[in-house]
Amino acid sequence: MLHSESEVSRSVAMAPTAAVQAATASAYQLAPLMPATSKSHSAKRLIRADKMASVTSQVGLGAEVLISMAAFKPRSGDLVAVKVLSENPGYDRLELTSGRMARLSIGDVFIGVLGARRALKGYVGDVPSELTVGDELSILNLGGVVGRCSGFNQAMGQPVRIEFLGAVLHDGQICNLADYALPLIDPPADCPPVILVSGSCMHAGKTRVAVELVRRFTAAGYQVAAGKVSGVACLKDTLEMRDNGASRTLSFADFGLPSTVGIADLGAVAKSIVGHLAASSPDVIVIELGDGLLGGYNVSSVLDNTHIRDAMEAMVFCAGDFVSAWGGVELLKKYGLKPDVISGAVTDSRMGIEFIRSELGIPAANAMVGGTALFALVQAKLLAAKEAS
Repeated sequence: MLHSESEVSRSVAMAPTAAVQAATASAYQLAPLMPATSKSHSAKRLIRADKMASVTSQVGLGAEVLISMAAFKPRSGDLVAVKVLSENPGYDRLELTSGRMARLSIGDVFIGVLGARRALKGYVGDVPSELTVGDELSILNLGGVVGRCSGFNQAMGQPVRIEFLGAVLHDGQICNLADYALPLIDPPADCPPVILVSGSCMHAGKTRVAVELVRRFTAAGYQVAAGKVSGVACLKDTLEMRDNGASRTLSFADFGLPSTVGIADLGAVAKSIVGHLAASSPDVIVIELGDGLLGGYNVSSVLDNTHIRDAMEAMVFCAGDFVSAWGGVELLKKYGLKPDVISGAVTDSRMGIEFIRSELGIPAANAMVGGTALFALVQAKLLAAKEAS
């Protein structure tokens, strides 16, 4: 618990609210802010958060946390306490550690994580180079990744503004997601077959396809594990995979990353996700690559990874239209890869399915209305690979 900072904070954790306020006032007199280069966090106080963002779920915080009020040079993954300053009616929810969506109101205090985002249809932002109590930040995603917003899709509206209150402390140090990360490992030599779901961009239908494959393979008697390799941290996709039968799920957040922006070798994380999922002995592993083949989340390094390529037995590519379907196929050729199935919004009508089959020479199936066909195509690929081995 964070209250182990001192005997005073241990007693505070058990005290009624009034006693908490009194003890906090006497035990943690607010000192002047320390210089940004200081290693000390003597300016600190105990706060009670109204909400815990889902991106903090690996840490397991209680509602009361100790925060440093010293100015500092933040890192991606640092946990921070913030207060809501504005509202956006179209983006007013925060995903909690339970996976539930909670409405945010002005004045709410929550614990989030500093990180970057590069969303074509959302927000763009980064971790600031320096932070001082009172600085303004923005909520960058529903999972509680926060940072300094530098741009946004007009359809989303202005991001919710938040005030930086302090950095979360544990054992006297600023708490970072990397402190709770799973180790990087290689997949086993006898790795279960991996089905890789990639796409042209966000909202191309990748999660819908991944979830449908998890559901169909589970219903057919397979034990399925699933993971998400790239994007910005949020529980909803892996929770949906679990809700549809996945025996175990992991994402890049389990490896200390609030997002995969700026991660040069994301392949190391991807192979580790596969390696840890393989340890649960599934019959098949479904892996979703968040965002698109091109973009700010470094998906290309996953396609270059030898361990991923060796374990992959089938690839489904999701596209929004004919041009992105054609472009995805051409781009994958540069990696020596070819989709086994094309899905996504481009297959929402029969016209799209027939065009892909005739013009691109690749099978196509829609996850929403053609789940049986999608499963049959992917299963056939796995069975063919097994017979050939």
